[in-house]
This record gives sequence, structure tokens and C-alpha cells, in this order.
Amino acid sequence: MGDGNQSRIALVTGGGAGLGKAMAEGLARAGWHVVICGRREAVLREAAEAIRANGGSAEGMTADVGDPASVEALFAAIESRHGRLDLLVNNAGAGAPPVPIEDLTFAQWQQVLASNLTGAFLCTQGAFRLMKRQRPQGGRIINNGSISATTPRPNSAPYTATKHAILGLTKSTALDGRAFDIACGQIDIGNAASDMTASMSKGVLQADGTTAPEPVMDPAHVGAAVVHMASLPLEANVLSMTVMATKMPFVGRG
Repeated sequence: MGDGNQSRIALVTGGGAGLGKAMAEGLARAGWHVVICGRREAVLREAAEAIRANGGSAEGMTADVGDPASVEALFAAIESRHGRLDLLVNNAGAGAPPVPIEDLTFAQWQQVLASNLTGAFLCTQGAFRLMKRQRPQGGRIINNGSISATTPRPNSAPYTATKHAILGLTKSTALDGRAFDIACGQIDIGNAASDMTASMSKGVLQADGTTAPEPVMDPAHVGAAVVHMASLPLEANVLSMTVMATKMPFVGRG
């Protein structure tokens, strides 16, 4: 394992599995030291060990991104251990059951809000504080928006609402970060293969009420896209990128 203090330091939230894991693996292959954040210690440990076994540099840190005290402790640990943070990937997220909006509970709404939006906000706060005071100043933030940041699926109000809000957070962060060399961009991902998309080959509810299978893509392509965004000098920024399975029903009328 390499010395993180001699590498660019990246934090990937929700990085122990799924798309976050693909992002963390891609960054590690590109030479970043990756801090993988999540709530399940065993999952984080396994993901970090796999990266190190492939010659990368990674460590896991447990945190609940929806809890201010937990996020504060996370960024304090990163600063104490590495002295800086060069990249934050706000990837952690959750969805609610795909039921009619009137059947959602308040607790389900709040859970999605805390994970998808409040978590991204709190981590952005932590990154801003550290990136503004570190020397050299600045860094990059990449938000996982999902194509739900612009276009909903049926019965997805909590998830879609938070992802639309991420678009506003991305733009505000990009604007407010200008004076401090903090760049912010958003990656909108469609149908990358993961546990969340495992059912897509069997059929997904469409806007017209029918159920149809949908193509998926290898999540490694998402990791490569994040690496590209992260590799730019801070004078350049990918503000918005959509990476999707080419034949999924998104463009046009489905």
C-alpha cells in the first residue's frame, strides 16, 4: 500500500459496493489514494483490501453521511491522517419502495432525503472547509446525480426529488467554489449494472404502464468517467456528464 500523504487524496461516499466501488477502483488504478466511506465496516474493509491486492492505495472509514457529527468526525480523520482532500465524490444514496406517492411514509421520505441530499450537503460542507484552508488551496467535488436528476421513473418521487436537488447543489457549489479553486461537477448515470439494476433484465415499469426489460452497462465505464472528470486541472471542469447504457429507454419517448 502506498503512502497516502504522497498521493492525491479522494473520498468516495457509499464506496464499498456498487457504483461507488467501481469509482473507487478506477481512481485507485489512476494513482489516487482512496478513502472509502460507508456504514458497514466489513464491506468497506473488503473493498479496500481488494483495491490494495490489485496494487492500489485505499482505506475504509465508517460514517453515516446523513449525520452531522459523523461527517464532522470523518473529515477530521481525513485531515489528521492525510492533511488534505483533493477530491470528494458524493455517491452515497438510497431509494424508497416503488409505490404510489400517497402510500409513502414520512419516514421513507426522510430516509431518502437524509442519504441522498443532506448527506451530499454535509460532505460538501466538510470538503469546502478543508479545501479552503489546505495549501495548496482547492480541490474537486463530483456529485452522483443519476439521470433521475432530470427525468423520473414511475413511483420514484423521493429519489427523483433529491436528485433534482443535487443538480441545484452542484451548480451552487460550482459557483461558490470559484474563488477558492474548488471545482464541482455532476455525473448522471443510467443503468449501470449493480444490485439495484439486477431486476432490469426481467422488466422495469415504464411510464406508459407496461413492463419492459432494459439494457445495462458495465459499471467500470462509470469509474472511467469519474477518473476523467477527476484528472482535469482545476482550471477545467466537467460541469455535467451523462453516462448511460446506449439502448436504454431514456432519450426521446422510450
